[in-house]
Amino acid sequence: MAQLMASRSIILSAVLLSGCFQLSACGVPSKPAAKFKVAMVAAAPGTGYEAYNQQAAAGLSECKRRTGTDVAVVQTDSPADYERQIVLLATENYDAVLGIGFTMAPDVDRASRRFDINHFIIVDAVVDQPNVDSITFAEQEGAFLAGALAAMASRTKSVAFVGGRDVPLLRKSESGFEAGVREIDPGIKVRVRYLESFDDPQGAKRLAASLFETGTDIVYVVAGKSGPGAIEAAKARKGAFVIGADSVQDGLAPGKVLTSVVKRVDVAALRGCLEIVAEKPASGHRILGLADGGIALTDFPYTKAYVGAANIAHLDRIRQAIVDGTIVPPSTPAELSAFRPTRVP
Repeated sequence: MAQLMASRSIILSAVLLSGCFQLSACGVPSKPAAKFKVAMVAAAPGTGYEAYNQQAAAGLSECKRRTGTDVAVVQTDSPADYERQIVLLATENYDAVLGIGFTMAPDVDRASRRFDINHFIIVDAVVDQPNVDSITFAEQEGAFLAGALAAMASRTKSVAFVGGRDVPLLRKSESGFEAGVREIDPGIKVRVRYLESFDDPQGAKRLAASLFETGTDIVYVVAGKSGPGAIEAAKARKGAFVIGADSVQDGLAPGKVLTSVVKRVDVAALRGCLEIVAEKPASGHRILGLADGGIALTDFPYTKAYVGAANIAHLDRIRQAIVDGTIVPPSTPAELSAFRPTRVP
């Protein structure tokens, strides 16, 4: 746990105090009579989920602080080790076993069938079993804000979306991003490019450099371990910027990353843990977005002056319009075709 927490870059925010994140709302006593046990199987090093591991560990640590729950974080050496660790924890009477990332979904699925009286939680994937709580994120909502920010901040009126691979999950972000740009200025050019891997930083660097050289000045990169390559390209060119995705990337190049669209895995882990302690384990599929605190932008730690207070305030109003349903960001190309800007003042 100490290793995971050492580089923790997300601070649990006030959003955790609302709804079921407040213990009384979950029916959780301050000092539960019975101590609960919740374990997490961390994704293997090199799979691109290191930041997710850190966030999930932070969420479980907060659950322990609030409720006294015993929490454990089990390291793995490779994806081949996932199922063995999940099964081992299931036989050790843990009240819930948490798996991180879509690559762990098949292992959680097999374990949940084998141990049908145990409870499992999978983050960023869906496992359709009655004893599994599947938590995913409304990536299109954060991407919409990224698109709006890119349109506000662009000096060249040309922005780009770069994805790790052309898969349905990333089409959600692509569609949301393009709609966010249209919300601000339909005349801005949006260039869409995909790599062939989530683990190709050099390819991302070359692609981003090409985009910058041909007139694009802001690139939203949703590409896993490839993403830092695009950030390197921005560092080498004046007036070029990147918007990061999934984890906090602002510090990788202070002043060159406008913000990061973060999946709050800590929120997902805390929520699942509190429900276990309340003896109200969830099952089925739920999606966390801006309203739940499951998606958030970083607070422009190095770029407030460049983005400007007026633009940041406008983003806040757009965010509220998404939360209250005035804006529904598209999550598919078909929905994008039907999208009409709301023009939030």
